[in-house]
Amino acid sequence: MDILYLMILCSVSLAAVFLVVFIIYARKGQFEDDESPAVRILFDSGEIKEKDKSDNKEDPKEKGENNKIEDKSE
Repeated sequence: MDILYLMILCSVSLAAVFLVVFIIYARKGQFEDDESPAVRILFDSGEIKEKDKSDNKEDPKEKGENNKIEDKSE
């Protein structure tokens, strides 16, 4: 029965710590911007560059370890 009291005390204290941390970060404005992460994915960042389809030459440096296995199986 003593372990039950210990577990209740630990869970209530852990919940209190999480509540205090949440209140601190809510006051700092951590959760204010809830719209831009959902909209940010819609914009093209331009970081991903596609290869030209007319260029059929393969550079051996661009082949990774996974492509080496495919070359052996052909």
